[in-house]
Amino acid sequence: MVVILKENPDPKQLENLTRWLKSQDLVIHSSNGIHQTVLGLVGDTSRIDIDLIKALDIVEDVVRIQDPFKSANRKFHPLDTVVEVGPARIGGGNFALIAGPCSIESEEQICSIAEAVKKSGAAILRGGVFKPRTSPYAFQGLRAEGIKLLLEAKKATGLPVVTEIMDISQLDLFGEIDMIQVGARNMQNFELLKQLGKSDKPVLLKRGFASTIKELLMSAEYILAGGNHRVILCERGIRTFETATRNTLDLAAVPVLHNLSHLPVVVDPSHATGVAKLVEPMTMAAVAAGCDGVMIEVHNDPAHALCDGPQSILPENFDAIARRSLILREALKK
Repeated sequence: MVVILKENPDPKQLENLTRWLKSQDLVIHSSNGIHQTVLGLVGDTSRIDIDLIKALDIVEDVVRIQDPFKSANRKFHPLDTVVEVGPARIGGGNFALIAGPCSIESEEQICSIAEAVKKSGAAILRGGVFKPRTSPYAFQGLRAEGIKLLLEAKKATGLPVVTEIMDISQLDLFGEIDMIQVGARNMQNFELLKQLGKSDKPVLLKRGFASTIKELLMSAEYILAGGNHRVILCERGIRTFETATRNTLDLAAVPVLHNLSHLPVVVDPSHATGVAKLVEPMTMAAVAAGCDGVMIEVHNDPAHALCDGPQSILPENFDAIARRSLILREALKK
């Protein structure tokens, strides 16, 4: 339920209203706009008499929200959420390039790529250390050692870092990681999401490859309900009947999510297509669709990469993509 207040509500009446709502075991999320204040009510609102609240002098309107995702809903939070990851800002008109290798293989590899992508304008360094692989015989990542190498690259470049968590048991290893990624396979690992809701770290939540937009928002709701409001949604393609690409990049998800939710939305064209030469055109398309950032896999030797080489691009290709994406963003502002 959303309670829309009139402009400049009487403080005493507002205090009485909020006290009464809290006595009904409701959690109140207040969003203060320039001319209007919106109270988002989370909990069992079925017993609340809408007409009773509407009759109050300070209330403009009351609307029941049918969507089960309350905290992620733009109706509760009309203004865009801006998530800070170190010095980087994502959402609310801020755009961030996230780049780095699918898997960290050595200190030399991650540090050289980090230097290159920073020079090209990347705001956040990505690097996989725990790798969810379809085959148990495939490279599973350097794990704890990989985190140490990622932090060395952070120290060398000053870039904030993001990497994927696989299990609650790994959470203690992420103390110095700036943003935690929840991969497509773990989007509905609800126990993990609950724990991340208790964290103060930004969470990059990837859409599952067979998940609806509503399911993605409900997964985000788990984190938000725990008290962590620093959530970024990531569209990384969904599984369809098409075999020409690894997945089908659902770019319509970007404006749809922006319409439904206040949370930032980034796009991962690398996992979406699985083809290096498609990364650039899909990045441009994602920027044109209004995304708040893109996450691109960059490797200094894709042909010999231990993971996802076919979709990884060279640093010089990332440089060209970075320049073109920023030019496109500026053109779209006009």
